[in-house]
Amino acid sequence: MNRIRWRLLVVATALISFTSSAEASEELTKTLGRIFNSKDFEAKRFGPARWTDGGSAYTTVEPSAPNGDGKDGGIAKDSAKDIVRYDTASGKRVVLVSSAILTPSGESKPLALDDYAWSKDGKRLLVFTNTRKVWRRNTRGDYWVLDRESGQLRKLGGAGPASMLMFAKFSPDGSRVAYVRENNIYVEDLTTGEIHPITFRSTEAIINGTSDWVYEEEFNVRDGFRWSPDGRSIAYWRFDTSGVQEFTLVNYTESLYPILTRFPYPKAGTTNSAARIGVVSATGGETRWMDVPGDPRDNYIARMEWADNSNELVIEQLNHLQNTNDLLLANAQTGQVHRVFRDHDDAWVDVVQDIRSTEDGQQFLWLSERDGWRHAYAVARQDGSARLVTREPADVIDLLEAGPKGEWVYYTASPNNPTERYLYRARLDGSGSAERLTPASATGTHDYSISPDGQWAFHAYSTFDQPPVTELVKLPGHAVVRVLEQNADLRSKAAPLIEPVEFFHVDSGDGATLDGWMIKPHGFDASKKYPVLVYVYGEPADVTVTNAWHGERSLFHRAFANDGYVVISIDNRGTPAPKGRAWRKIIYGSVGVLSSEEQAGALRNLLATRPYLDRERVAVWGWSGGGSNTLNLMFRSPDLYKVGVSVAPVPDQRYYDTIYQERYMGLPKQNPEGYRSGSPINFAEGLRGKLLLVHGSGDDNCHMQGSQLLINRLIELGKPFDFMEYPNRTHAISEGDGTSFHIYSLIARYIEEHLPAGPRERVAPK
Repeated sequence: MNRIRWRLLVVATALISFTSSAEASEELTKTLGRIFNSKDFEAKRFGPARWTDGGSAYTTVEPSAPNGDGKDGGIAKDSAKDIVRYDTASGKRVVLVSSAILTPSGESKPLALDDYAWSKDGKRLLVFTNTRKVWRRNTRGDYWVLDRESGQLRKLGGAGPASMLMFAKFSPDGSRVAYVRENNIYVEDLTTGEIHPITFRSTEAIINGTSDWVYEEEFNVRDGFRWSPDGRSIAYWRFDTSGVQEFTLVNYTESLYPILTRFPYPKAGTTNSAARIGVVSATGGETRWMDVPGDPRDNYIARMEWADNSNELVIEQLNHLQNTNDLLLANAQTGQVHRVFRDHDDAWVDVVQDIRSTEDGQQFLWLSERDGWRHAYAVARQDGSARLVTREPADVIDLLEAGPKGEWVYYTASPNNPTERYLYRARLDGSGSAERLTPASATGTHDYSISPDGQWAFHAYSTFDQPPVTELVKLPGHAVVRVLEQNADLRSKAAPLIEPVEFFHVDSGDGATLDGWMIKPHGFDASKKYPVLVYVYGEPADVTVTNAWHGERSLFHRAFANDGYVVISIDNRGTPAPKGRAWRKIIYGSVGVLSSEEQAGALRNLLATRPYLDRERVAVWGWSGGGSNTLNLMFRSPDLYKVGVSVAPVPDQRYYDTIYQERYMGLPKQNPEGYRSGSPINFAEGLRGKLLLVHGSGDDNCHMQGSQLLINRLIELGKPFDFMEYPNRTHAISEGDGTSFHIYSLIARYIEEHLPAGPRERVAPK
């Protein structure tokens, strides 16, 4: 009898708790619906904008006025867009190309402007529309050319397949356009309409003018060809994927029988594509191959550009281990190549994203960590000598421009606060001190697009609590000329969700000071204790702790906090924060190990010093590398993390791609213990808490294969867990109506179910 009564009491208590949780979840679900199923919190972006006339003017895209008079304030019919020109100094506005002109003959609607480009003389306009995604970005679609003098609007590509052109670009004189179609490069004459291929694929394994999967993902090489400055030649990447093992994705839902998608995907320790650089006449003919040293399958060509003339190419080559980066000059006529400069690091070297030349063409700007900081150097073209340009003990985050007249270099940095970003300039000759151009009173993250004459910039800034604002500023004084987009509507709608974020420092447990942020719920009461949700990434590719607007995911965390949680994120060492080389590269060869130790150590220190954090109610979640670290934390520190949600992880590092994994871990055969100790699958026996594993079956990046291996291991160990598959969704798990709302609701529901929301009374120590 007593036993029955006790069981009834337990059931009743559970029902009460569930009812309370359901009420909280109902409000949370409603908010998540607004975040992911509506445009209530969509940030507006200025542009796409293009500087013209050296910076004295710019063009941008704006809604057409309903009466067609080009005046501001109207509501555009069918979201029609005009391309308008502004005088930079005065703000005088002129409609250059109206939506009516961009309406093809026989059509009722104008072209949707996904992107656009002007010919150098401004007489022709290239419009990119009807775009399609290729892996991660919309790089395939239709291109149209508008002749502004005649008003003729013509679609490129002739009778070829629709929406199949990629990376179309005007020739320097604007008379032709080159583009990629089905992995070959074509040139189309805009006067005659004649189209001719200038590359030819001998087999399906050959890719011309664009990249293979791994170069696109890890080196951001997509647009794989360049017009020479004189318009006579085109330089391009050629990939031979033969010998690269293929991965297969299975689509069960779009036809009666499964559809198989196969593509070359080199996993750590396996064979890469062979990449070459060739130069071919824009009228066709034989390709001249650049004699880049070394085995093309055992080295990488990460960047290629014309060297400010039509006779030479500048090439950036990395060795297989990615610890040596060579700056090469190639003779476009003979193919001869010589090394100008070599950068080396005992761990890895980062790709210099843009190879910039000084105005006189005698120096290249280069970023290197050779002295312990990511500094800018001026590398002499003649003898390869490197002169230090930025001398402060601080990292250059992004190199923006080599200013006109060869006097200044513009870049972003944040010497005193690694969570923020500001504009600086330094003298190219290395003399004097760097100048901060972003006002000293400004906080947050600041991004700039500087005009060619160096006098103006589009300045976009935000903070963790404030959506982005874009304005036009006058340099170097940073005077605001006009606001271009202030996102007032988003600011107003987001305000009820926002409690000011707290940025903090915490000891990692091994003496390092880590940065973190904390979101508390509305009505927070420090005399009570709250459940904790940790959002983790922790790998070398990204940081989470930045004072910037983070969009939907940040709003998800705020909505979740307001449901009765404290949400925390911490950046461990090894993440790419601007804290110097030693901070970033301590992780070399041990990805997953140090992050597990420092994330857990930092959280333990927070729990010990902040009594309002409930150490009995701690959850962790992350995506991609954060999904991997979620698994590591659940498996290695089960006493600390009670609930985990791992989205699209890599449970075994041997199954990820060559470029990323080998960059930070070395080759599997040379570092087998590092690969073993960094992979969470090898520590699955430690699982004691509640784990939800989530993956998209169409993930071409972090394959669901890894999660299936982990599932088998957990089954073998007899460990209970939960699993959710999203059919045919990619790594983003965002495709299809309702998907984003569904996955974030799933994450919230799972954590709520196993980690009840809301504060509890503290129990005084006896």
